[in-house]
Amino acid sequence: MKKFFGKAQQFGKSFMLPIAILPAAGLLLGIGGALSNPNTISAYPILDQFLLQAIFTIMSSAGDIVFANLPVIFAVGVAIGMARSDKGTAGLAALIGYLVMNATINAILLITDNLAADNLSAVGQGVTLGIQTLESGVFGGIIVGIMAGLLHNRFNKIELPQFLGFFGGSRFVPIVTSFGAIILGTIMYYVWPMIQTVIFSFGDIVNATGYIGTFFYGFILRMLGPFGLHHIFYLPFWQTGLGGALEIGGQLVQGTQNIFFAQLGDPETTKFFEGTSRFMSGRFITMMFGLLGAAYAIYRTAKPENKKVVGGLMLSAALTSFLTGITEPLEFSFLFVAPLLYVVHAIFDGLAFMLAHIFQITIGQTFSGGFIDFILFGVLQGEALTNWMYVIPIGIIWFFLYFFTFTFLIKKFNFKTPGREDKKAEDDTTVQTAPVSGAERPSAIIQALGGRDNLVDVDNCATRLRVTVKDGEMINKEALQETGSKGVIVKGEGVQVIYGPQVSVIKNEIEEELEK
Repeated sequence: MKKFFGKAQQFGKSFMLPIAILPAAGLLLGIGGALSNPNTISAYPILDQFLLQAIFTIMSSAGDIVFANLPVIFAVGVAIGMARSDKGTAGLAALIGYLVMNATINAILLITDNLAADNLSAVGQGVTLGIQTLESGVFGGIIVGIMAGLLHNRFNKIELPQFLGFFGGSRFVPIVTSFGAIILGTIMYYVWPMIQTVIFSFGDIVNATGYIGTFFYGFILRMLGPFGLHHIFYLPFWQTGLGGALEIGGQLVQGTQNIFFAQLGDPETTKFFEGTSRFMSGRFITMMFGLLGAAYAIYRTAKPENKKVVGGLMLSAALTSFLTGITEPLEFSFLFVAPLLYVVHAIFDGLAFMLAHIFQITIGQTFSGGFIDFILFGVLQGEALTNWMYVIPIGIIWFFLYFFTFTFLIKKFNFKTPGREDKKAEDDTTVQTAPVSGAERPSAIIQALGGRDNLVDVDNCATRLRVTVKDGEMINKEALQETGSKGVIVKGEGVQVIYGPQVSVIKNEIEEELEK
C-alpha cells in the first residue's frame, strides 16, 4: 500500500505543470470571451469600441489556443513531471511522441480508407496540430506523456557502443520514444474506439445516479485531498469523455472543463453544460463560504490568550481559500488534530456539489473555486447563463452550517485545534526559536528529509512539496515544522510536506541547494 501511495503521488504530481498553465489561460479567455461576447456588448454598449474589442478578441484567442491544444500540453507536462532529471529532454521526447502517434493513426486511417472527409466528430475523428486523427483528447496526451516519462527514466543514461556513442544518453530518449509512439499509435487505432465506448458508458452510469452520484463525487474528491490524489480523480471528469461530450461549432468537445471553455467562446451559447454544475460549481460554496465558517469556529473556540495569534492564522488561511480556492492551509490546521472534522467537511462538500447540481449553478473554473474565478466565470457571464446568484444564499447557509457544526464538535470532543493546545509543564518547556527561513531553509529541509543521499525526487504541486525518498523512516517531521510546514504526510517512499502557495519557491531553493 505504501509503495502504491508513492507511485500514485508521483503520477498525480505530474499533472500539476499542465494544470498550472490553466489559470492564466482561463483569465485571458474569461475576460476576453466575456467582454467580446455579442450579448455582453448588447447589454453594455460602452464596450462597443474598436480598440477595446480588438484587445478583448486578442485576449480571448490567446486563452482559447491553450485550451484547444491541451492534449499536447498534457503530453509534455506529464513527461516533465515524471522525469527525475534532464526534464527538458523528456518534454521534447513527449512532443515528438505525440506527433508521431497521431501521424501513425492518420496513416492507418488512410490505408484502411477510414479517413473521414466531413463531419469528423460523428466518427470520432478530429484535427490535432494539423493532423487528422482519432479524437483521443487529453487522455491521448496523458498516455504519451506517461510513455515518454517512463522511457526517459529508463534510457536517459544508456551507454551505446562507441561508434553509436553520439546517440547515447539523453539523445536516445526522443529516438526510442518515436518508435514507441509508432507502436502506441497502432494500438490506439484499434483500442481507442473501444475505450471511448467504455468511457461514455461509465459517464452514462454517473449521470444516471443523478444527485446522489454528484454527492459521492464531491465527497470522494475531498477525502482524497489529504493524500494529494484528488488530481487523479477529478481530471478524467474535467478533461475526458467521462465528464461528458458536446458538439460545439462543428467540433466534438470532451470533458466538462473543455466544454465550458469552448462554450465560453461560442456566441451561440445560451446555457452552460450541465456537467459544470456537477463537477465544478459546488467548490465555490465550500471554498468561499463554508471553510470561512470553519475558520471562524476555530478562532472562537481558541483559548482567550491565544485568540490574537489564532485570529491572524485563520484570517490568512480563510482569505487564501476565499480568493484563490486553495484550501490546504486551512484544512491542515484541523486535519491531523481532529480527523472527524475533516470527514464532516467532506460530507458538507459533497452536499455542496449536490446543491449546485440541483440549482443548475454552472460556474466553470480554471483551477479552483475561489472569488476570482467566481467573478470571471460566474458574475461576468451573467445570471441567465450561470445562475451564480444562488451561490450567495446557499453560501451564507453553508457558512453558519460549518460554524455551528465545527463549534459544537470542537467543544464536545475537546479537539485540540489551533489555540486550544494544552500548556506544557514548566520542566518540559523550551525556549522557542524563530522558524528557519531565508538561506538556511533549503538546507534545513534537506536535512529533515534525511539528507541528500535519501532524496530520489523533489517536486511540488500547488501547495505541497512532493518528495520520493529511499527511506521514509528518516523523515524528521518536527524539523520540517520548524521550516514553516503546516503538515507532513509520509507513506513509505512518498512524502508530502504542506507549505502553501509559496511551495514552488521552496522547491526551487532546494534544487539550487542540491546542485551546490
